[in-house]
Amino acid sequence: MKKLVKLMITSLVDHPREVKVTEVVTEKSVVYELRCNAKDVGKVIGRSGKTVGAMRTLLGAIAARDGRRAMLEIVE
Repeated sequence: MKKLVKLMITSLVDHPREVKVTEVVTEKSVVYELRCNAKDVGKVIGRSGKTVGAMRTLLGAIAARDGRRAMLEIVE
């Protein structure tokens, strides 16, 4: 799933080389910490948070198949 997150984000931003995704795994959940250029944060979030909300929903659905939780956090 880390590759999927990175692929989605790099296709949105203007500076794809600066995208860093860190995966923090616990027993029942996975947290994806996203770091990108400060100018690209608005593109990742989208209007009213719809873009990042859609990505979080998609990750949650994929993780639910495995009985886990997935969260996407944007770290500035």
